[in-house]
Amino acid sequence: MKIRTRKFVGTVTLILFLTTYSLVAMAFAASRVVGLSPIVEAVFFLVAGLVWVIPAGILIRWMQRPDPS
Repeated sequence: MKIRTRKFVGTVTLILFLTTYSLVAMAFAASRVVGLSPIVEAVFFLVAGLVWVIPAGILIRWMQRPDPS
């Protein structure tokens, strides 16, 4: 797969992933986390706000791979 195709597929995948992840995290927070202690809420939002970086980084690394020669 050429780098242009990987970038296109990766961009679409990243947009879909971030949209889905944010909606799931928001729904989980609204149903389970709200109303708990402020420390628990802060920890949840800190973790949920940073966890998406790991799969996004893996996807971006895959997108940036050079074409096979």
